[in-house]
This record gives sequence, C-alpha cells and structure tokens, in this order.
Amino acid sequence: MSGMAERIAVPVRAWANTRRWAGAGAGARTFSWSLALAACAALAQPAASAASSIPTPEQVRAAYRSSEAVLLDRHGVPVQSLRIDMKARRLDWVSFDDISPALPAAILQAEDQRFYEHGGVDWNAAAKAAWDNLFRIRPRGASTITMQLAALLDPALLPKSKGRSWGQKWDQIQAARELDAGWTKRQIIEAYVNLVSFRGELQGVGAASRGLFGKAPSGLNLTESAILASLLRAPSAAPRLVSQRACALARELRMPATCADIELRTAIALGRPQLAAGMAPAPQVAQQLLTGMAAGQSVRSTLDADVQRFAQGALRQQLMALTARNVNDGAVLVLDNASGDILAYVGNAGGAEVDGVAALRQAGSTLKPFLYQLALERRLLTAASLMDDSSFGIATGAGTYAPQNYDKGFKGYVSVRTSLASSLNVPAVRTLVMTGLDRFYARLRDVGLSSLTESADYYGYSLALGSAEVSLLELTNAYRTLANGGLYAPARLVATVDALAGVGAGARAGGSAPAKSLRVLDARTSFIIGDILADRGARSTTFGLKNELATTFWSAVKTGTSKDMRDNWCIGYSDRYTVGVWVGNFDGQAMWDVSGVTGAAPVWRDVMDYLHHGQPSRAPAAPAGVVRRQVAWQPALEPTRAEWFLAGTETSVVALVQDSDAGQPPAIVYPAPGSVIAIDPDIPAGRERVMFHAQAAQGLTWRLNGAALTAASADFSWTPQPGTHELALVDAADKVVASSRFQVRGNAR
Repeated sequence: MSGMAERIAVPVRAWANTRRWAGAGAGARTFSWSLALAACAALAQPAASAASSIPTPEQVRAAYRSSEAVLLDRHGVPVQSLRIDMKARRLDWVSFDDISPALPAAILQAEDQRFYEHGGVDWNAAAKAAWDNLFRIRPRGASTITMQLAALLDPALLPKSKGRSWGQKWDQIQAARELDAGWTKRQIIEAYVNLVSFRGELQGVGAASRGLFGKAPSGLNLTESAILASLLRAPSAAPRLVSQRACALARELRMPATCADIELRTAIALGRPQLAAGMAPAPQVAQQLLTGMAAGQSVRSTLDADVQRFAQGALRQQLMALTARNVNDGAVLVLDNASGDILAYVGNAGGAEVDGVAALRQAGSTLKPFLYQLALERRLLTAASLMDDSSFGIATGAGTYAPQNYDKGFKGYVSVRTSLASSLNVPAVRTLVMTGLDRFYARLRDVGLSSLTESADYYGYSLALGSAEVSLLELTNAYRTLANGGLYAPARLVATVDALAGVGAGARAGGSAPAKSLRVLDARTSFIIGDILADRGARSTTFGLKNELATTFWSAVKTGTSKDMRDNWCIGYSDRYTVGVWVGNFDGQAMWDVSGVTGAAPVWRDVMDYLHHGQPSRAPAAPAGVVRRQVAWQPALEPTRAEWFLAGTETSVVALVQDSDAGQPPAIVYPAPGSVIAIDPDIPAGRERVMFHAQAAQGLTWRLNGAALTAASADFSWTPQPGTHELALVDAADKVVASSRFQVRGNAR
C-alpha cells in the first residue's frame, strides 16, 4: 500500500510515541468480531480530551505534498504537470467547498451512514458486525470514515497481511475518537477524500477525478460519485464488480441512472487514463521548466492556457485535413511582440515526443525578408528597383548553382516588392550576390539564428533560399525583431515579477516588461519590409489575391517550403503578436503537393484570427527617414503606385536600362575558364540550363566544341552534358577572340 513521503512529526499522547502522523493509502476495510469486542471494551474509556495530542487539520494539509510539479500559465491556471514522486499520484489538495456534494453523499452512504451521529466509532455497527461475523463466512466491516482516516494518518494502524492486531484495533478506536473530538465533521471528510486511494496509484479525489473522469472534483456528477465511492472498499476490483456496487449504491440513493449506464461509464473510466484531460497540453515546456523541481512545487510560465489550447486544436485539425498528403507533424509558437513572452508553445500535435519548436529544419523562403532588408539598408536596392527574374547560373567551387522558382517559371523584370512578396527565388539569389554571402550570413546570426554554426561558404548562395536549418523558436523571434522595428531580445518562457504584476482582467499579454533589447536591424528598412510582407497585391503574382495570408486586419507574413517539400513554414506578425507555424514530418519524409499557403498558413490564419478577435491590428507608423513617393516604370512593367523609400533614395521613375559593353574587350563571362558545373539531380530532366553570357559580343558567334551555335550578342541557353567542353567567341573571319574551357559533372539527363 503506497503512502505519502512526508509525515507530520506531532506526538500523539494516546498513541505510541514512536509513531508519526502521515498520509497513507486506504487500508483494509474488514472489521473482525475481535475488533467489535475491543470497541465494546472502549465504552468504559473516555475519549482523550487534549486536542494537542493529534495533528490539526492545518498541520495535515501543510504536510500534504502533490506528487507533481505543476506548470502554471501566466494567470496561475494549471497547464501541465510533471510526475516527480513515483510512489503514488496525488494532485493538489482539494478543499471541501471544491468537491461536488454528490461525492460525500455517495461515500457516506457506502461507508458510514451514521457519520454525523457517532463520535468517531459507530458502536451500533460494531456490535452488529460482531454478531454477523459469528455466523457469516464473509466477514462484515464496520470501520467508520473517521477510523479509516486515522489509519491514513498513521501507517502503524494499517493492517498487516493477517489483519490488524488487538493493539492496532485498540489504537485505531482511540485515534478515531480523538479525531472526532478535535476536528469538525467537514474537516474529517475533506482530509479523508484527499488521502484515500481510489484506484491504482490515484490517491486523493483530485487525482481520481482527473485521472478517471478528466474533470475537476467540483464537476463530479451522481454516477461518477457512485463509482468513486464503490472503489473505496476494493480499489483494485474488476470493473464489473465496481459497476455492480455502484449500481446497488445508485438504487440506495434513488439515482436516475440505469445500471447499464453505470456499467458503461465504469468501463470507460477504468479503461483509460484521462489525467491531462481538459488541460492545455505543453509537455515540452513542462520538461524544460519542471525538471529537477521537487514534488508539490509549481512554476508560473508566460503561456496563456487559452491560446495554448486553441493553437493545439487548430494544428490538430489542419493535420487531419492534410493526412492524405502525407503530412503528420507540426508545431506552433505564439510570441507577444512587446515582451517576448511565449503565449503558446505547441511542440507537436500530441502524437510524438519530438519538440517541433526547438527542432532544426530547413528554413525555405522564410529567410528572404532579412536578405532584402540588408540590401535596402545598404542602399543597394529600393522597394521599387527592378530585378531580373530569368534563368542564370553562379559558378562556385562545387560547380554551377542555378536557382529555380517554385513554379519553375520566370517572370522577367519585377520590382523588389513583387520579388519578396511573391517569394521569387532567382531575384533573391541575385540580391545575395549584391549584398555578399558573408554579410547576409552575419545578418542572420544578428537576428538570433544561432543554429547557423557552419561557415558562410558551407551554405553557399542557396542560403538565400533557406538551405540552412533553423528552429521555429529562433525563426519566429527573428520575425518579432522585424515587428519591433529591428530591436532584438530573446523570447522567454518564465514569467517575471513584472509580468505577474501586469496581469489584469482580460490581459492576454500580461503587461510584462520586455527583456533588454538590442538594435540589430535598421528601423526604417524593417518598416519597409513589413509593408511589403503585408501587401496582398504584391504577393498575388504567386499566391493570388484570396488566400490564407490575407487577414481582415493588418499583418505581415511570409511562407516557406524547403527542398523536396520536407518542411513547410508560415511566419508572420501583427502589431501585437508574432506567430510561427511549421508542418511536415519529423522523420523527414516529403509532403505531397503542399505549399506554404495550403500547409502551415491555415493554422497561422486561425491562430491570428483568434488572437485578434475583438481587437484590431493597425499598421505601424512610418519612422523618421522614410518617405513615400508615386513611382512609374519605363517600360510599364508594373502599375504606377506609391512606394516607400529611404530618404535620399526616392525616385518618381524607374527605367529599365540594358547593360552596355562600351569600351570593354570581348570576353566570356560565364562559364568562366576552369569552371566545374554540376548537374543538379533535383531539377526535372530537360529543364536544367546553363546560360552562356559574354560581354562586348556584338557581331560575334558562340562556338561549342567546334560547332557553331548562334549569335553571342544574347545569352545562349544550353542543356548541360557531362564532360570537358571548349566554348569560344568567333568573329566573322572565324577567328577565336575569346575562349573558356570548363567541365560538367554528373549523369546525363
């Protein structure tokens, strides 16, 4: 029989001095005829008058310890528990007022019908038990609730394998009379239901109610109370026997429930654990904050139980809808922009141990906003600048890197605004060439992406398209940096004193003071990037006007999909919150035909709508140093519109000017001499191209391996073939004016 680890060191005059009061599991309920005789002998003995010889209800309650360390949300609501004491499962002490009246009524009917009439020992029941036990094969018990509580408080009164000894029986009677004299009936019932074992390791009404019925003790109905009362006599009894006892008890209490209903409810309750039912699961946070704590302790986190529960539900619903597309896992993170408090931390949908918030996955296009912010900050581009979205390759030490857009097509010349909002890959790589790989790598580290532990060259130019692995936690907080105008501070899970003081009625963010911030991004260009990410018209080139990214309030958002559709992201922010969502498979399997808009975005939208129910989100005000100008393009590649500029970079006309080679000698720019080009096996057969590009090539002709191709005044698109190749520029007299020897490695497609 399991018992409480802690004991109350209060000497009991009428009991052996070596005993200590302690909570313990329920003892045997059998009350033999010898105990009845001992009870009769006790009639001549007065009950102990000194109340100090027994522990007070306050002492018993103070010595009680939950077996759990408890994770609380920002408002003090239990969110998750972590088992610390493995001897028995106990939750927090439950006061009498927080117990459904149905439970004491059922317990007294089953165990002690004259509880309010006797003084701790029911002499009538004891005498009848003594008489009946003389003539019955199965003994009849007569222990009162008060006598059972005495045994729960003192392990020395628990029965041995052969039952209680005469000394134990005598002591139990004396102890019960002392308890009744020093405690109120209400206090006796409260202590009893908190210390008694109901089923298996479930000790106390809190654990039993949560564990068997998934509800607080205050919500127990008549049927559930009858089942719990029927467990007291034999906590390990078979479900059928328990339901039979509960049915008999229901008839005695004139309950409306049928025996069939009781049998079904008993089978469900005893068939599966429900201890966490009704809570907002956050097991990953519990592991982080509760590991190493003592049983009975609690930690107040920054989580909001309501937000946590909603985010988990939204994720589960979306994953169910995506099952046919081989999407099984996901994670959600919600941050308060001002404080960095984590309001929801959903590590997975509940079916895995992996922490999807902390796990590293390829970022996809979610890194592009930081690339364009860097280019705008260095004044290499403006939001109105034109980018060339056409096929091209970059010579690297490992061969040629040739980026492709998501839809495998090209848009020609488009503005920076359209390139970022529509997530075009080729303009992003061209932008990285301008900013420099090392600078972009350093910028990503500045916004908190500590998982980039390799050198910049290791990631190469594919870093613009999110080849690096990041966590949802760090990536979402990086977007929070954009939301805060370039100010970075770490996200946090533990509520501070300031956070607790700021919690008021209806306050979700808690009013907590933000952690110390560090400026890592320019406020002006952060504002422009946010304006682009909020522009549904600019993103329509790829996503259309109606999609899950188009909220009814102001929000800035970006999606991302990693190589082979293994990871799908949607990260975005409003004026108050930043929400990050990842979906995919923890085992790395590829999803089937899932994009950012169809995968993670619906969850992001649902959570954002929930957060802003009844409260608007307003676009941020433009900071000093940012100006808005009407811009037209020549030729009219995009409609005339108002655009944001850094002061000093504004223009009213953006004209497309073709490159001029005046004064430059003829030369092959790409592939450069000595280049090694690798065929990319992930590009579909027949789609991969190498662009031959030359300068000052008017009047010249391309020649490859001795065979004439076409005029070199324009780039030539060539399907790469394995081997060593000789590319030349020849004039009208068939004279070679420039050449380049290069290699192509890989299998022919």
